[in-house]
Amino acid sequence: MGQSINIPTSGTQCIGAYLAQPPGKPKGGIVVIQEIFGVTPHIRDLVDRFAGYGYTAIAPAFFDRLESGVELPCDMVGANRGKQLVAELGLERALEDVASAAESISSAGRIGTVGYCWGGTVALLAALRLGLPSVSYYGARNLPFLRETPKAPVMFHFGEKDQSITAEAVAKHREALPQMDTFTYPADHAFNRDGSPNYHEASARLALQRTLAFFDQHLAGA
Repeated sequence: MGQSINIPTSGTQCIGAYLAQPPGKPKGGIVVIQEIFGVTPHIRDLVDRFAGYGYTAIAPAFFDRLESGVELPCDMVGANRGKQLVAELGLERALEDVASAAESISSAGRIGTVGYCWGGTVALLAALRLGLPSVSYYGARNLPFLRETPKAPVMFHFGEKDQSITAEAVAKHREALPQMDTFTYPADHAFNRDGSPNYHEASARLALQRTLAFFDQHLAGA
């Protein structure tokens, strides 16, 4: 369904992206923000799915700033390399690329973001600083930013069995941002990633229903 394109960034560099269009007039646009593994088949599948639900969707290839075509395996070797890459990239440059991706699909209407793992924290920052309604899946790096005043609504999804995000950390989201929805599920980290050992179908389905309702309200209904 989708296609690979190039988009300009805040500098002179272009980065790749995976773009999918809905069959009819878009209800809005969604920037899909990757995990630490790059724009993998899982991320491209998510882009296609959001397009199927009526949104123009795009996943920018953030790592193209560092090296092109990064698709890492979802194992310890891939995770270690991914952690190196996101540390080198930094959240500020990632947020600039979200803004560039959002601009590239601005003709779709109101734009939001959805992010997973590392991307969950980038999605939070997109709501806090860019004013984009955003959905954050299991963002383990969120805590330092929770005291910032949001410029747009944000929804959080967490797994109750996630060792990287404690119940105390989840509670801090509710305390700092009581006006935002924070949901937990009987699942582990990365419960939305199909084909992984942590995939939890019931939790992924419910989180998706809530995510689509959020976007239908804040993008399509805005």
